[in-house]
Amino acid sequence: MSQPPEPRHWTHIESKHGPHMMIFRPRYDTLRNPRTDEIFQRLVLETPDWVNVVALTPERELLVVRQYRFGTSSITTEIPGGVIDPGEEHAAAAERELREETGYTSASWTYLGCVQPNPAFHTNLCHHWLALDAVRTHELELDSGEDIVIDRLPLDSIPERIRSGEIRHALVLTALSHVIDLRLGNRTAR
Repeated sequence: MSQPPEPRHWTHIESKHGPHMMIFRPRYDTLRNPRTDEIFQRLVLETPDWVNVVALTPERELLVVRQYRFGTSSITTEIPGGVIDPGEEHAAAAERELREETGYTSASWTYLGCVQPNPAFHTNLCHHWLALDAVRTHELELDSGEDIVIDRLPLDSIPERIRSGEIRHALVLTALSHVIDLRLGNRTAR
């Protein structure tokens, strides 16, 4: 059986930026379709990289944050995370976000890899980190736009919380999939 042809890159003609909008900047790229030769304008959101932290306490509990999310107008259950500051390494951002959002710190960190949140129109990566034996060492350091409640959930309860819809943030699920088997609920923390 022959291999299908590789997809081709679209020819970039020009880019125009829109206004900076806090967490992203719109860019309108004009491109030529290599198959049809048609010209299209496509929206790209230039977005800084993000981090997510799967933080486990010595008791094997998962640290989660509950907060109101504007996009869905709902309270979500997520893991700590956020935007990587300009010039900041993603490892440092993971440590900072865990400390700021939960007051917990860890001496045992493992990089779990990264994902593209939505390559259809986002430019960024989301880096996933595992923090083992996380302990409360600080007070919360929330930004003025944050209102977060932290909780500790038994690790073996997470698959059921996902199945029930309590935890459904896609980037949280991808981070958790590196630590536990989401299909069967088997505890396989690294």
